Amino acid sequence: MVHLSILDVTDLYKTYGDQTLFDHISFSIAEHERIGLIGVNGTGKSTLLNVLTGKDSAESGSIRHANAFRSAYLPQTPVFEPDVTALDYIYSGTSPVMTALRHYEQALAALTDDAENKELQSRLLTLQEKMDTAGAWEAEASAKAILTRLGINDFHTPVTELSGGQKKRVALARALIQPEDLLILDEPTNHLDNETIDWLEEELEQYPGALLMVTHDRYFLNRVTKKIFELDHGKLYIYDGNYELFLEKKAEREEQATADEAKHRNLLRRELAWLHRGAQARSTKQKARVERAHALQEHKGPELSKSVEITIGSARLGKKVIEAKNLTKSFEDHQLIDHLDLLITPGERLGIIGPNGAGKSTLLNLLAGRIQPDSGTVETGETVKIGYYTQEHQEMNEDLTVVDYIKEAAQVMRTADGQQVTAEQMLERFLFSRPRQHTFIRKLSGGEQKRLYLLRVLMQEPNVLFLDEPTNDLDTETLSILEDYLLQFPGTVLAVSHDRYFLDRIADRLIVFEGAGRIRPFEGDYSDYIDEKKEHDKKAAAVSKPQPAPKRPEPKKKKLSYKEQQEWNGIEDRIAGLEEKVAGLKKEIAAAGSDAGKAQELYTQQQAAEAELDQAMDRWAELSEKVEEIEKE
Repeated sequence: MVHLSILDVTDLYKTYGDQTLFDHISFSIAEHERIGLIGVNGTGKSTLLNVLTGKDSAESGSIRHANAFRSAYLPQTPVFEPDVTALDYIYSGTSPVMTALRHYEQALAALTDDAENKELQSRLLTLQEKMDTAGAWEAEASAKAILTRLGINDFHTPVTELSGGQKKRVALARALIQPEDLLILDEPTNHLDNETIDWLEEELEQYPGALLMVTHDRYFLNRVTKKIFELDHGKLYIYDGNYELFLEKKAEREEQATADEAKHRNLLRRELAWLHRGAQARSTKQKARVERAHALQEHKGPELSKSVEITIGSARLGKKVIEAKNLTKSFEDHQLIDHLDLLITPGERLGIIGPNGAGKSTLLNLLAGRIQPDSGTVETGETVKIGYYTQEHQEMNEDLTVVDYIKEAAQVMRTADGQQVTAEQMLERFLFSRPRQHTFIRKLSGGEQKRLYLLRVLMQEPNVLFLDEPTNDLDTETLSILEDYLLQFPGTVLAVSHDRYFLDRIADRLIVFEGAGRIRPFEGDYSDYIDEKKEHDKKAAAVSKPQPAPKRPEPKKKKLSYKEQQEWNGIEDRIAGLEEKVAGLKKEIAAAGSDAGKAQELYTQQQAAEAELDQAMDRWAELSEKVEEIEKE
């Protein structure tokens, strides 16, 4: 099926400082398309979303769409007006349905405070009629169902009083309840647990408009998208297919680009050799070739993904790492950890999972000695050196350059074989080019600052890494680099994360927070845990499902057995045959005349045939009754 284009972008150009974000890029978005936008932090993904939604502008290029085109945008950090409630925010659209819903909810709230007010009662009746006309009742039920599914149960609390995660969920509910031609999502899975992400995947599958999303959740990206836009050094590369196909096709593109660049260098060498042969070769007849040589010199090679291969070392780690005994912690009468025993061993990869607010970050802080338990102890080995990456990273001095910020932590790192790696080399590995290393921190994007902070933690050469939601706001390429780093990291890793892909790659054991202080270990990766949980939930649902009252066994319908049916099918033919046999024997007896011996023999056969005929007739009568009873049923 051919889908019509709803948005056309042509020759878009935009710079930020000395960086070119969009180098004359062009693309279109068709009806119902599912597009993932990816690229390293700082390449301009959020800027592109802002340009498409009119919150920012480009220096040149055009964006065209139909006059009736409507789009919705869910930013990473939604902004809300003071005192606006969840329902107010969701119903703040301009469509007839949203207008009817908003006025109806306002009148209903007013009548709740003044139930005897006749004027309000009359207004509510009028608004109910408008709800009927606009077909808004289903939208109201859907809005409240979506809010509840996203964990927002108090619809009338001001949104500004909610947590950051709850605010994101309210904004997500609004995006889903008001379908538009194009829905633009910036990190929609942040602050969502696995079950809610699964639910969101199903909701987006049914979304009637087109989708354009930025997300670091690679499982989500793989399942939801059917096309990938990649921003890379100002260029836009378009791949048909999901994230898995994108990885294959990108590898092919870079391999081809490398081959093309090798051909280019060989051609350049030949042209330069010709150019250097002397003035006679550079006569006016060869002007075109001279210009071609200069053009080849100015040609820029492809910007390919770089990975500085370094086998990471760390401070020596002894046999004892961390042991927690009978650990208990509560906050404001809310039990987070209840008598936990936990032994962490050298080289272990431990993932910590559970719903928001369950106490995962609290456990890391207890194990790191940043807070004290209500009871119990935490014993740490003498050689342990913890590197701690927190969700809210420490304040950065924005007047420092990227490289100076890293050098404050360490000038060099040691590799596993004893070699030294400079801060500049490590920055290159974490996607900061040499020119970018001299950029001031204040000019970095939020994602770039997180990547830089992560590297600073690693530069301290810890032998135990605590990572609290390290994947939030990092791009997919940086996540791949971090995962590769952790897989070769010789120390111990504890990671709190909701990122299924990340945990599947780096964790071989889980600590599962189940609420009310209940914590249990799980041997296996995250996908193993999800499979087990689904199977457990399925069995629990089957047990709790009301069993129907036992039915009386219905009397079996009468029917002829196979042998009886075969007998019935042939009994009339058998009777007719016997009747013919008896008649034939009678004729033979009459013809025997005076031959008494023969007549006696035939008479004996006649009696036997008549007896067999009588039995057949009786059997026919018996079977006939059975058939009549079966036909009556």
